[in-house]
Amino acid sequence: MAQAYMTEPGQGRGSQRAGSRAGRLRNWWRPEGMWRRGIVLAVLALLLGLVMFLHARIPNDVGNLGSLLETFLPWLGLGVLLLLVLAVLRRSATALVALVLPAAVWLNLFGGQVTDKAGAGGNLTVVTHNVNADNPDPAATAHDIVNSKADVVALEELTGTALPTYKQELAKAYPYHTVQGTVGLWSKRPLTDAGPVDIKMGWTRALRATVTAADGQKVAVFVAHLPSVRVKVEAGFTAGQRDGSAKALGEAIAADPVKKVILLGDLNGTMNDRSLAPVTSQMRSAQGAAGDGFGFSWPAAFPMARIDQIMMKGIDPVAAWSLEATGSDHLPLAASVKI
Repeated sequence: MAQAYMTEPGQGRGSQRAGSRAGRLRNWWRPEGMWRRGIVLAVLALLLGLVMFLHARIPNDVGNLGSLLETFLPWLGLGVLLLLVLAVLRRSATALVALVLPAAVWLNLFGGQVTDKAGAGGNLTVVTHNVNADNPDPAATAHDIVNSKADVVALEELTGTALPTYKQELAKAYPYHTVQGTVGLWSKRPLTDAGPVDIKMGWTRALRATVTAADGQKVAVFVAHLPSVRVKVEAGFTAGQRDGSAKALGEAIAADPVKKVILLGDLNGTMNDRSLAPVTSQMRSAQGAAGDGFGFSWPAAFPMARIDQIMMKGIDPVAAWSLEATGSDHLPLAASVKI
C-alpha cells in the first residue's frame, strides 16, 4: 500500500530558497565568474596605480599637468576605495587582485603620513599663517596667534590697512619683529640681519632674518609667500611665476652662511610638487617628519592641500600640527623643533 508523505507548511518553499541561495553562492565562487567579471575595473585599478607610481614622469609641458596632479596626489587614495567598493559589488576577483597595485603604491607614498610621529624635547616653537588680505577681524586672528604661545611667528598677506592692528596686538608677546613688503616675522627671541629676499616678483613677498635661540645659537629664518597658482580651462595649471620664485628662493637658502635654517610661509604648492624641488630638495618638512596626518592647510573650510609649509635644514623637527581656523582662508601651522 502506497504511503503518502506530508510536509510541514512552507517546508518545500524553504528548501527551494536554501537551494537557490546555495546555487547563487556556488555561482559567486565559480572561477569562470569571479575572474571574468570586472575586467574594466581591473584595468582602471592598474591605470590608477601606474599614475601614482609614475607621477614624476607625467610631463608639465601641457598645462603643468604633472604639478597639478602632484598637488592633490594623496586624494587618489579615494579612487582606490571607490574601485574596491565597486569590485566587491561586482564580485570580481580580477578587480580585487588588480587593486593590490594602487593600494601598495599609495601606502608606499603616504602610509607614513597617517601615523602620529610627534615626539618631545623641542626648544623652539614656530608658527606660519597666511592671514588673508580680506581677513574681516585681524585683531581676533592676532589674539589666536598669541594664544599659540609660539616663539617665532611668520605672517603672510599683510596689508597696509591691517598691519597696524597686527603690530599692536602682537607687540606685548613678541618684542622683536620685522616686516618686509607683505610678509612679517615676530619673535620672542632677538632678531638681527633682517631684510628682504628677492624672489623675482617685482615686489617684496619674502624676507630673511637671524633668530638667536635661547642657548645663543643662530638660526636663519626665511618667510616667503610664493605667487599664487590658478587652474584655467584654456591654460591648465598656471604656475610659471611661482616656479621661478621657488628657484630664486631655493638659491637664497642654499647660499645662506648660517647652517641652521627654517623656512616658514605660503608656498602655493605641496612637498610632492616637483616644481618646488629647488626648495624641497634641500629641506625637511616638519609635517612629514614629525606630524600627525596630512596637515592640509587650504582652504580652511575644507582643507584639501598643504600649500603652507614649515621646512628646515640642520634642525630636527620634533612635532608639527595645525591650529584652529581664524578669519583667514588658510589654517595656521605650528611646529616644535630642537635647536
